[in-house]
Amino acid sequence: MLFRSHLPKTTLASALLVGATSGLFAAPASFSALPAPPPQGDIVAVRAHKLYVRPGTVLDDATVLIRDGVIVKVGSDLKLPEGVLLIEGDVVCAGFMDPWGSLGMNAAATVDTKTNAATRAIDAVDPYLHPWYRNRALAAGVTAVRVQAEMFTPRGGVGAVLSTAPAADRKSMVLLEDSNAAASLGLSTGGRVQDVFARIGAVDKLVKEIRSGRDYAIAWTKYGHEMDAWREAIAEKEQKLEKDFKKAKKSREKEIAEAKEKDKEFKEEKYKEDKQPKKPKLDAEDAVMARVASGELPFVVTIHRAAELRALLEGTAQFKRLRLVIAGGTEAEAVADQLAARGIPVIVRPAPLGASRPDEYSGHDLALAGRLADAGVRVLLGSSGGRSEDLPLLASLAIGHGLDRDKALAALTTEVARTFDLSGELGSLRPGRRADLLVLDGEPLLPTTSVRYVLSAGRVLISPDSSSSTDTED
Repeated sequence: MLFRSHLPKTTLASALLVGATSGLFAAPASFSALPAPPPQGDIVAVRAHKLYVRPGTVLDDATVLIRDGVIVKVGSDLKLPEGVLLIEGDVVCAGFMDPWGSLGMNAAATVDTKTNAATRAIDAVDPYLHPWYRNRALAAGVTAVRVQAEMFTPRGGVGAVLSTAPAADRKSMVLLEDSNAAASLGLSTGGRVQDVFARIGAVDKLVKEIRSGRDYAIAWTKYGHEMDAWREAIAEKEQKLEKDFKKAKKSREKEIAEAKEKDKEFKEEKYKEDKQPKKPKLDAEDAVMARVASGELPFVVTIHRAAELRALLEGTAQFKRLRLVIAGGTEAEAVADQLAARGIPVIVRPAPLGASRPDEYSGHDLALAGRLADAGVRVLLGSSGGRSEDLPLLASLAIGHGLDRDKALAALTTEVARTFDLSGELGSLRPGRRADLLVLDGEPLLPTTSVRYVLSAGRVLISPDSSSSTDTED
């Protein structure tokens, strides 16, 4: 296993039995490299008996027309241009996104305990790593993943959203290079349990850092205004000096002559320029927290216990623009009303845990996602840095424990895009969006459903012809 999971070292064996015979969770068998995609041009059409434009919005017998990797038309009775590559299937939906993953990150970065608020995930992205895992994720329908540096250190830095498609370089792999800032409260690296005073103290420290970021932004804004005023004052003085130059020159010449007559030293009057405003000290970590305080960056906080959640919600209420996102949230049901009222999403990992689970997860329940959604909380489903290929299985488990199927689909598509500012690019099948989509032989997230085709930016990466008979892991 290339990625470290911070959950107990139990397997998904019991859950995997649910989907063991399902094509949905069975990726193409040989993963040393993806088979060459079918020949195709710049125009692709995907036709389905049932097309999910977005969860809850379905078109019957509809077609998605794709040009140069972007959706240009969606609807029934579309007239297709000549030479188009036509793909047909039963059901089509947007590609799944893992909002809490590590796929594509250098393995060392995922366990780096020395990260800070300014650590950037894109600096540890490597398109040449993990082809086996990446291709399995694609075959499961996962076309994008949000990553960050080590997820369980106090400050996880700035995250990014990556495409799971094979990429020639890092640039073409990155969909969004600054998707969020991240922090973790409670469980320290290695599973050491902190006492309640230390945990609440960590919440207070985080709130102070957000406030420091806000003050940093205010200081720079004030400096900008002061510099504008200073430049304006200098310009006015320069205009006045230029206007009065001839007069001042004659006056100066007269003063020099008078000084000579009186045999006195002529003292030049020194020009006094207004003092330039002092520039605030640059601080990379404060700069990130300034973006957090202003709401420019969503702030993903990994946190579980009810007491810490209450402290966090109370401490951050003063930051009206803060876009808080809870990851984990084992005891989030205790504050569900507040989360719903403030529109704070929760990323849940509905995986079965063993009896030896850490203290953080003592209240873990597979029904959490469903109960939070029923309480009006926006729910996302993530792999928690594990295998993104398990994401459809996790969603199926959440559905089996009470999460509405449309909300589960939204938790992997539209809600992820909305939370991380990608609604104009991903998550739904609308004109102008990137053509990341799946062709299925049944309803999304049913254990009996298989992924038939996977398209990423309009390129066919998985097709029925890309399977083989042996499945080996590197």
